[in-house]
Amino acid sequence: MTLRALYVDFNSYFASVEQELLPELRGKPTAVLPVLADTTCCIAASYEAKNFGVKTGTPVREAKRLCPAINFVEARPAIYIEYHHKLVEAVESCTHVETVCSIDEMACELTGSQQQRSRALDLAKIIKRKIYSTVGEALRCSIGIAPNTFLAKVACDMQKPDGCVVIDDTDLPDCLYRLELRDLCGIGRNMEKRLNEHGIDSVQKLCSANKQQLRIAWGSIEGERMYSRLRGKIVPTLPSLRGSVGHSHVLPPELRSRDAAYSVLHRLTQKAAMRLRSYKRITGAMHIKVKHINGESWENQARLDPTQDTLQLLNALATMWKKYPKAKAVPLSVAITLSDLDEQTNQSWSLFDTGKSHDKLNAIIDSLNLRYGKNTVYFGGAHFALNSAPMRIAFNHIPDPVIEGDE
Repeated sequence: MTLRALYVDFNSYFASVEQELLPELRGKPTAVLPVLADTTCCIAASYEAKNFGVKTGTPVREAKRLCPAINFVEARPAIYIEYHHKLVEAVESCTHVETVCSIDEMACELTGSQQQRSRALDLAKIIKRKIYSTVGEALRCSIGIAPNTFLAKVACDMQKPDGCVVIDDTDLPDCLYRLELRDLCGIGRNMEKRLNEHGIDSVQKLCSANKQQLRIAWGSIEGERMYSRLRGKIVPTLPSLRGSVGHSHVLPPELRSRDAAYSVLHRLTQKAAMRLRSYKRITGAMHIKVKHINGESWENQARLDPTQDTLQLLNALATMWKKYPKAKAVPLSVAITLSDLDEQTNQSWSLFDTGKSHDKLNAIIDSLNLRYGKNTVYFGGAHFALNSAPMRIAFNHIPDPVIEGDE
């Protein structure tokens, strides 16, 4: 079997970018926070911090307990996106980037002589040197080489940071046995539970199961696809449509009040509506959630006539917000999700909708904000949150600064 995939995974990406930009942080435990507050959590941690047990999701207070000397920096998403494009360009100069998988991961197809083990390893060294010399010496990556992209990603995770691992056909399946089920892409907590219920509680048992057993365990053809991936076969990626559009924000201390939380939700709704229109999609459901400092949370949701209109979404938000309890609980974070998405061309108008279309208004607002910068024109409910809820980067979504940026 031929080596056909090379996978690049940038180690502790956000924290590494900060260490590149701030040399005084290099070699020191560093964590990136959404806002500089003790009541939030780490969204990234350097390997020096990870050595103390600090990881993504660790509360700030816990991080300080685990590592008293830790350094905290506030996230700068626009810069991480800028460096992402630099890194893609660096790898592209060495070999073609087939797929950008996330802000810190990309997959390359090996062709011709690159499929030989020695040549593939040489290519990995060339990529690492190129990144070091043209993008930054603090930006390290792990590289996995294997017969398919799935196994190349698995190989990446086997040696971090700054590793390079080859999985050849002669290594399979034994080299996978030391892994946990959830070390494999596509197996999360719920899937692990389902596999356990079917008597599969280790990677060795997963590899020993036949196609039919895995199809039954997965409840779909995805089980058969996993069977093939584990054996190094190329499995075509199924086309997928965006299922939701959402934004969330940890509130800074000065915005931890009922009115301020609503203002931030107002702004997030306007941002989500603009993104929705940029994707040429409409939404049929809206969900909002507020987490409180005491650990409790409140949420509400509403069904909508399929729309991409900002005013309709803001009206839905106002209606849902009326049910927010007037308690003394202090809000910590807010989130909005637009789901049940469909193509814009499938929109049909309600027989009972006697209001005027806001399509022209939305188009004018979007064009002015794109041309002159965010917040050039906005709906007043977001006025007190204009400097909050900056651009965020989700695992599988690289924001377009033109659409989602804050300048």
